[in-house]
Amino acid sequence: MSTSRLTTISFVILGLIGLRGPSTSYDLERATSNSIGYFWPFPRAQLYSEPKKLVDAGLLAVSVEEGGRRRHTYSLTDNGKHRLSEWLADPLTEPMQVRDVAELKLFFAELTTPENIKAMAQEQVEQHSERLKIYRAKEERYANIPALELRMVPLELGIRIEQTVKDFWEELAKENEPHTR
Repeated sequence: MSTSRLTTISFVILGLIGLRGPSTSYDLERATSNSIGYFWPFPRAQLYSEPKKLVDAGLLAVSVEEGGRRRHTYSLTDNGKHRLSEWLADPLTEPMQVRDVAELKLFFAELTTPENIKAMAQEQVEQHSERLKIYRAKEERYANIPALELRMVPLELGIRIEQTVKDFWEELAKENEPHTR
């Protein structure tokens, strides 16, 4: 893999190892499911295949456990730290991406009934309410840890997005004929 062809997943792995220190793919999977997995979904299998490519590119070093499970523990090389720093400093020119099946279904709302739209809206309110509970619990748990202050910023963005989306679906659920918004 050429370092010029790094993917977003490449940088997810470099960034997680940058934050956590040396990590196995299993460590990365656990860390992802409790953090960025909430807002950046991707196939977890990439956490097992991509580090090997990053080793080949000279961005990660690997040490293999002798005996036992022969775990592979990955750490950032100086080149990996440099490439991650470059990526973090690059201006972001891509628009925010949203892949929401409920929003996609809502696009086709005129092909269904107001009852179906209302039911979907109510379901979405429940889902976003649950996500807000999870986010707020994390906020409460980590809010007073100074070392995590910067990591709390994306959590705040997530809370605001979830609250806005929940409010939208609540309004839609209350309408008699949602397709005539």
